[in-house]
Amino acid sequence: MTPGVLREFVALDSPTARRAGSGGHPCQGVYHRGVGRKPKIGMIAAHYQIDFSEHYLADYMATRGVGFLGWNTRFRGNESSFLLDHALVDVGAGVRWLREVQHLETIVLLGNSGGGSLMAAYQSQAVDPHVTPSAGMRPAAGLGELLPAEGYVASAAHPGRPEVLTAWMDASVVDENDPVATDAGLDLFRQGNGPPFSPEFVVRYRDAQTARNHAITDWVLEEMKRVRAAGFSDRAFTVHRTWADPRMVDPTLEPTKRPPNTCYAGVPATANRSARGIAAACTLRNWLGMWSLRTAQTSAEPHLARVDCPALIINADQDTGVYPSDARRIHDALASADKTLCSMDTDHYFTTPGARSEQADTITRWIAKRWR
Repeated sequence: MTPGVLREFVALDSPTARRAGSGGHPCQGVYHRGVGRKPKIGMIAAHYQIDFSEHYLADYMATRGVGFLGWNTRFRGNESSFLLDHALVDVGAGVRWLREVQHLETIVLLGNSGGGSLMAAYQSQAVDPHVTPSAGMRPAAGLGELLPAEGYVASAAHPGRPEVLTAWMDASVVDENDPVATDAGLDLFRQGNGPPFSPEFVVRYRDAQTARNHAITDWVLEEMKRVRAAGFSDRAFTVHRTWADPRMVDPTLEPTKRPPNTCYAGVPATANRSARGIAAACTLRNWLGMWSLRTAQTSAEPHLARVDCPALIINADQDTGVYPSDARRIHDALASADKTLCSMDTDHYFTTPGARSEQADTITRWIAKRWR
């Protein structure tokens, strides 16, 4: 625990979910503020499914006079049940608490990692309601009543769930029901293919990744019809081999200061053959709402086109899963006239010595230039 920081556990109902019989509230988090301080400016961070209640930036921002709410929706650790409209009203419960209970005058959304597109979706829905519910479901109560924030920060953020999954998924998979079956000509880990990978190989590989995403969507739509005809509401399935972005293996592709042959789960060839990975646990409805390039509303760019508040985009130059092109893509998609793009020499979670202080200082200076 950082000396001089007060932490308050916050537990709230959502407009579409109440306290569980066992006692837990659907929305939970921790509010951080400096001892003796009553901030007028604060941040809120949330993710699709990772616990952000003790986000690593919280204490750093609190000691700089900025309140920080690390926030979790009901889908923390439960991504396979994710519904975007319900997640947004859960985020909205945290924003409203900051505004009405802590009386913050300025709220800045922090979109970290996968949370970048989620928080962009929140702000865009707050200023221009457009998010629709999953097929056959009613819109979440309160979806049209979200309170907008004053600022948006994207830190080491992906351009969306469908985009990051497609960029990472193994293009050489030939049978979704068989994790071993492989097209040797597209096998990222077959020595004859590289690295380094030729431009022609990369184009074929990227096209095959996109085709794989679309093929899963085609199957999901047909499978949804089949299981519902039999009286089922949904079913679970697995997406194998999702640690296979060519940039993870070949450092000559979009060169940065990242260590070569590394991903968030270790050595890509080993990680890709494990049971760990994004989208490893899916349902049909979850695929359509979270991962599909064709149907999901979790891509950042359509939301960023509605976000016109001041925005700061921070790239981490040693990141092994997010790349400078991702930061530029987010920057370019924003409707904001006031938007800043910067890069820091650190990894995805800013764990290198001094990086978190530098990140917090950068955000604090950016805030101070715009709000008092």
